[in-house]
Formats: sequence, C-alpha cells, structure tokens
Amino acid sequence: MSHLVSTVALEAAIAARPLRILDASWHLPNKTRRDAHEDYLVAHLPGAVFADIDVLCDQASDLPHMLPSAKDFQASMRLLGLNEGSSVVVYDSLGLLSAARLWWMLKAFGHDDVRVLDGGLPKWRCEGRAVASGEVKPPCGNWTARPAPGLIASLEEACAAELVLDARSSARFRGEAPEPRPGIVSGHMPNARSLPFDQLLQANGQLRPQSELRAILRASGLQSKTKVVTSCGSGVTAAIISLALAETGHPRHALYDGSWTEYAMRCPAAVITGE
Repeated sequence: MSHLVSTVALEAAIAARPLRILDASWHLPNKTRRDAHEDYLVAHLPGAVFADIDVLCDQASDLPHMLPSAKDFQASMRLLGLNEGSSVVVYDSLGLLSAARLWWMLKAFGHDDVRVLDGGLPKWRCEGRAVASGEVKPPCGNWTARPAPGLIASLEEACAAELVLDARSSARFRGEAPEPRPGIVSGHMPNARSLPFDQLLQANGQLRPQSELRAILRASGLQSKTKVVTSCGSGVTAAIISLALAETGHPRHALYDGSWTEYAMRCPAAVITGE
C-alpha cells in the first residue's frame, strides 16, 4: 500500500467517510520567518486540524524536535481528535517538507493508517479544490500510542549504521555553509552520504515516482539488505528520505531523531568536512 494519497483520492474520501486531516506545516529556522499557524488560519484543507511539530516534541530536551514520551504524544493526538481506527492524512503548506515528520511520528507510535498528501496544500489549491479558514477544534479522541520497534535510531545506532543518508543541503554536509542553529558546526558523520531531500521531490512538491526514487537511493549507496539510518538537522526532513524508503518498499530503515544537531553537539571531534 502506498504511503501517499493523491488530491483526487483525498477529495473523494472526504466526501465518503470521516477522516482526520492534520496540517503539519512548518518552516526552516533559517528562512524568512513565517508563522505556519497563521497561514493555516487563512487557508487549510476542509476539516484539517493544525499540528505544530515545534510543540509535538520533548519540551525538556536540549535538542529540537525530539520525540516526546508515548504518554505525551498520546495526549496531544487525542486533543487533535485522533481516535482508535482513525484514517489520518497529513500535509503541509510547501508541498512536502514537514508532513513526512508527523507521518513518521505516528508510525513510530504505532498508528499505521496514515498517509501523506502528495503535493500538499499547493497542489490542492492549484487544482482549484476547496479550502477553509479559521481554527478547527475537534472533540477529544481516544487514540492509544503503541510504540513500534525499529523506527528510531539513537546516536550510538547512527554511529554504528552501515549507511546514514543525510537530507541536509550538500553545502551543509560538506561544511561549506553554516547550520541554521547557533553554535552548531556544519559537516557530516563519517558513515554518511549526502542526499538532499529536494532531490527526492518533483518541481511541484510531489514525491518522485518509485522508479526514480529507487535509482536515487541506489546511487546514494543503498543496497537491498542495507540497514539505513536517515538524518538531517533536527529530524524533520530526514523523514522525507524515510518516506521514500517506505514508498519503495525498503524494509530496513530508522530515523536518527537527534540528527546532526545532536551529533555536532556530542561528537565535535568526529565531524567530517568535505565529501
């Protein structure tokens, strides 16, 4: 089963049965500051609830976007109206940037019935489909988190991985461009290969076809039995690589939740620059 849903299929599904649609829009910290929630209030998919990934994280951690506890994530998802058995669609306002992160989080906490809207809000609006404005606050749900094994990689597991695919820009990977977070040097892990997330996307923000994804992943060093770890700056765009791996049927992959921010803070002496 695909981990994506088309705009055509989603519009038909909305009319046919209840769905929980989550707007997971977010903007990179080094870009011109936009307020994703303010954008959501202006225009979102009908019935969509805003899910702030800057809030859906471990607030006590010194690292950005770390997974919260199962108890905290469960409470947050219930407030967003998630129920046992809910079919969930996540999207973002840029096509595909942060929606994959929430897709992965739900998978990591045991919710399998979740898909990403291919092309996100831009494709939906470009096709003239209906949007709504204002806040949507659903009734509290009854969803239960059931952590799934094998989808999360620790620092130690990332260091020991056969292959780490890094979703940051090539310039940040080589240490030629600064990181967006103060005090974090750029560069890469010794076992990492650069795979900027935008290489996996078409110009309209949709994920590339499976045949193209497979070719890109193979060129990045992936083999059929490779246990691969995905990484980025803070675990957000790494999920786009995870989504591509899942969409192409690669069974052995985990996301390094601490990603480059943790590695650069904990292992500065092991940072590599250049290719």
